[in-house]
Amino acid sequence: MSIAVIIAIVVVVVVAIALIALPRMRARARERERERELVRRRGQVADAHRESASERAARAEEAEQIAARERAEAELHETRARLHERGLADDELDVEQDRLDDGQSRFEREERDTTIPPEERPAPR
Repeated sequence: MSIAVIIAIVVVVVVAIALIALPRMRARARERERERELVRRRGQVADAHRESASERAARAEEAEQIAARERAEAELHETRARLHERGLADDELDVEQDRLDDGQSRFEREERDTTIPPEERPAPR
């Protein structure tokens, strides 16, 4: 065989290998790119969920603090009620009655000072 035939066979083999290998290499590259995109999107969605969870946890913490404060105030009022029932806080009766009266008169003032006539006010829910 002549050198020209050998070179032609080598060139044909190299071209054949290139034609077979290039599409596979491109497919692998596309698959790697898809995988990178998938990982990126997963990260974005996970970050969004974590941010939402963080916001909800903060709101829950705030609600728990408000609830704890409300429970403490309820316990205080219950304790005061027991003291008054037992007669152990008679010295505070005048102050408590004034506080209760102020609450009623403040409500009455708000009713009186409102600009909407009573017949036009929406019904309470």
